[in-house]
Amino acid sequence: MIPLLSSDVHFEKRLLFCKESIKIVVGYIKNVRNRLRLDSEELAASVEGNKEGKKVKNYRFVLLTVLLLWIKTYIVYKTSFDIKIESWKQEFILFINPLSFLLFIFGLSLFMKEKRRNRYIVITSFLISFVLYANVMFYRFFNDFITIPVLFQTSNMGDLGNSVFELMRFSDLFFFADVALLAWFIYKKMPIAAYVPATKRTRRAYFFVTVAIALFNLGLAETERPELLTRTFDREMLIKNLGMYNYHIYDIILQSRSKAQRVLADSSELADIQNYVNANEKEPNKDLFGIAKGRNVIIVSMESLQSFVINNTVNGQEITPFLNDFIKQSYYFDNFYHQTGQGKTSDAEFLIENSLYPLGRGAVFFTHATNEYNATPEILKKYGYYTAVFHANNKSFWNRDLMYQSLGYDRYFSLTDFEVNEENSVGWGLKDIPFFEQSVQHLKTLPQPFYAKFITLTNHFPFELDEEDRMVPEYTSNSRTLNRYFPTVRYMDEALKVFIEQLKKEGLYEKSIIIMYGDHYGISENHNKAMAQYLGKEEITPFDHVQLQRVPLIIHIPGVTDKHPKVISKVSGQIDVKPTLLHLLGIDTKNDIHFGEDLFAEDKMDFAVLRDGSFITKDYVYTKNACYDKKTGLEVDASHCEPYMEKARQELEYSDKIVYGDLLRFYNKQLEKKHQK
Repeated sequence: MIPLLSSDVHFEKRLLFCKESIKIVVGYIKNVRNRLRLDSEELAASVEGNKEGKKVKNYRFVLLTVLLLWIKTYIVYKTSFDIKIESWKQEFILFINPLSFLLFIFGLSLFMKEKRRNRYIVITSFLISFVLYANVMFYRFFNDFITIPVLFQTSNMGDLGNSVFELMRFSDLFFFADVALLAWFIYKKMPIAAYVPATKRTRRAYFFVTVAIALFNLGLAETERPELLTRTFDREMLIKNLGMYNYHIYDIILQSRSKAQRVLADSSELADIQNYVNANEKEPNKDLFGIAKGRNVIIVSMESLQSFVINNTVNGQEITPFLNDFIKQSYYFDNFYHQTGQGKTSDAEFLIENSLYPLGRGAVFFTHATNEYNATPEILKKYGYYTAVFHANNKSFWNRDLMYQSLGYDRYFSLTDFEVNEENSVGWGLKDIPFFEQSVQHLKTLPQPFYAKFITLTNHFPFELDEEDRMVPEYTSNSRTLNRYFPTVRYMDEALKVFIEQLKKEGLYEKSIIIMYGDHYGISENHNKAMAQYLGKEEITPFDHVQLQRVPLIIHIPGVTDKHPKVISKVSGQIDVKPTLLHLLGIDTKNDIHFGEDLFAEDKMDFAVLRDGSFITKDYVYTKNACYDKKTGLEVDASHCEPYMEKARQELEYSDKIVYGDLLRFYNKQLEKKHQK
């Protein structure tokens, strides 16, 4: 989320717009009051003699429906989502933002006859409540809101069973209580649900007020967040200002637009991007360029592993004893951040192998699996490498079976290639220790040199583990998630130890370069209270939250790093891995479009931008419209962060253009023409 600085003139215009909107609303309310008084007189005559002359009008049941959903939505905002409110105006916007959508949707029932109206109100109430509940469930797991692309990731649903049930609560029945109440009123033919046809005048007044409230809401939102709909990467900001339901409409519009981008894209869009990439290209470190040339490449994705557990303890016991020792023989990056979005592990894979940012909505693995890329596996195949990936899960999970073809993999070892039973599996599937043991048996049959990626599973929410596999006790806090996190991290650490021992046993260790990285966070903001307890802090501030997005990156080159290990503290992210690895293998990247920088380059910039637009520099952290000093963790004037704001915004936008427009298809054609010449 990159803020825009507005002039006083623009602010005055927005303030004037806001005042005018208030006048419009007040005027329309007065108008409606007068119109309804007239309607009352007209309808009194028309219903005379009908069921004791009831004067209950059709719009009252509609307004009751709107009121119940409005109140419920606001309660959910305040209790189920961690939406930061900084002023009374923000609170007021949050309060009114569901109203215009609900008035419009249920106002359509004013055009219907009784049976159709009743059916429409109950079904629509249920669907809207379901959307609200689905967002709550998604937020509990990902600390984010649902987008349209996520809804199409249906092939993942079968694998999410345990996680979904873990998130359900008895109090969730509240989400559908109003639907049951409305159905009961209709069934019992309560007076409030009585049907009287709405007049044209009533409908006209009703929708005038609806439009006025929508304009009023938008006017307030514009004063609070200028250019909200065109310059934000933050879904929370959209929901805070537009409302949950309007946000989903906006998301549908974005999805439709993104679908059209590929069709309308042409090679001219690449020019600015190429110029930007070329201008930011860094010369590789001469001493390290090609130091791992010809070696096998082994990449390990460490599920949900955050840096705060490294060299740390729980109940007096080391959480990661193997990694702590392995780091002492490696290049270790302690200021390395994950940059994933809604695609989580798949986003991390995309970042690592393409040096492009994931999308702000959905997962690239689903939305753009058939694009052309210039990923690390495809590049290494040109240098004689055999490429394979190992993951003991359904091959279609995260659409990997299609995406891996686009990334250039020769072989995907999925669930059917492993022996999985009740004894060796838990939670999401095959435990990490048997996974590595079985994977090495496959690995030693591959042609060399090979590029092989391994994706672990055990340290995945809800962090389940059999009693016999627990090597450290659970933590004690109010968060079951954090409590169970430590034993599964410890188990994964032991599995990595077994893996390295197996590589040595099979004679593969000395011939390889081994890279291990944490893929994304394991503990979300929903567990900040327990996390503060563990870290000995009073609270987790936005600054602390960004710092918790650090994940381990370990580069281990037998015979090199064990002789001269280093801890490197330059700010970096997953996007930097691709150019770093290629340079270590002696491969030039000047003809490649990527946004990362070689981690060993002498002039490597201390910079990492997260998918929501937050960014980290050597001295500052920018997140949620605030700039923080890294030394003190305290908020400072935004001017300290301003020099980096444009770079953060530009990189995310350029990367999005590449993915949405499938622009690398044009770039690859350019390269082909150069080679032919």
